[in-house]
Amino acid sequence: MAICELSGKKPVIKNLVSHSNIKTKTLVQPNVQYKRLFSKKLNKFFKLKLATSTLRTIDHIGGFDKYLLNQDDAILSKRALKIKLDLQKSLAKKS
Repeated sequence: MAICELSGKKPVIKNLVSHSNIKTKTLVQPNVQYKRLFSKKLNKFFKLKLATSTLRTIDHIGGFDKYLLNQDDAILSKRALKIKLDLQKSLAKKS
């Protein structure tokens, strides 16, 4: 099952409605890709499974670190949560 590790996007069930109003349930998968993202604060690359819409959001917000720090912990996967905690620790050391 394709799930985005940062935004929590999952497959959804929707209805295809024909001209004669017959409803057929279908499963729609999010466009999930493996991508390497660079953390400027940790100076490391991380390979995560991301939805392409999440990639656009990361670019819009201003970077991987900023997006990850603003994201809710309940949505993040275990790997992404570990990266977020490492990021918070490195920021606490610098200040």
